[in-house]
Amino acid sequence: MLFATRSFWQGVDIPAEALSLVVIDRLPFPVPTDPVVAGRERALRASGGEPFNQLMLPEATLALKQGVGRLMRSETDRGVIALLDSRLLHKSYGRAVMAALPPGRVTANRLDVKAFFG
Repeated sequence: MLFATRSFWQGVDIPAEALSLVVIDRLPFPVPTDPVVAGRERALRASGGEPFNQLMLPEATLALKQGVGRLMRSETDRGVIALLDSRLLHKSYGRAVMAALPPGRVTANRLDVKAFFG
């Protein structure tokens, strides 16, 4: 099982069956108070852009794909990606984020996960 912060996702390589569960508690949006992120937000606003859709959401989607990639390293890898952030279900951008991930079975039923490992 891998349960870690965004910085831990980068550079982690746990081969094949050594990793079968990745838990992601929240979508990995960039920190808005980070000076680089804040500067990019200001530049987007100044040019008439929309920082959430043009910066924050794409960055979070890319980081999430990297997190999922810790488990799915090859076509034969299998396991569970537990995405615990309810915004994927309740926000309008949730479908787009999910569509950016590799194909797989989606469930909200814990018994399905238990059966997978059973």
